[in-house]
Amino acid sequence: MLLTLPNLLTLSRILIVPVLVALLFYQGPAASWTALAVFLAASVTDWADGYFARQYKTVTPLGRFLDPIADKFLVAAVMIMLVASDRVTGLPVAAVLLILCRELLVSGLREYLAELRVGMPVSQLAKWKTTAQMIALSVLIVGDAGPAWAHLQLIGELVLWVALALTLITGWDYMKRGLQHMMAQPER
Repeated sequence: MLLTLPNLLTLSRILIVPVLVALLFYQGPAASWTALAVFLAASVTDWADGYFARQYKTVTPLGRFLDPIADKFLVAAVMIMLVASDRVTGLPVAAVLLILCRELLVSGLREYLAELRVGMPVSQLAKWKTTAQMIALSVLIVGDAGPAWAHLQLIGELVLWVALALTLITGWDYMKRGLQHMMAQPER
């Protein structure tokens, strides 16, 4: 059951991160468009692994464990590289930082709640948050390497702010739900 198609797709998303990071080290249209293609392929596996796992009833503990990690690796690596390569500068760096902080916070919260045997399913709004992040990052990967008339850098930054708003809203929602469980626990 470990080597199911969904698990292989998830693993491929993890393994593609170093390739994507290497591509983002380079400037110029060819590297940017290639990085976009790799990122989009990895993003599609995020949808596909869940779809196939549910469709063919091959949801596994390994898949449930690795899928959110693969998502975080992919998003965090791209965000860090966009900042490191000066493709995201100025105030949008704050959006990147806040998004990454929320991801760490929610991951820690999920880990704590798992110890209590409390599940925290992904909300529909969190799925929209992920979609907004993927769109923003896709556009920002190309950024100024795209056609000048398209203003991709500006569009990417605007969508990044939308992603931040959704990130903060869903982060707050998860924290409220998590705190309810924490407050219900007796002191040890």
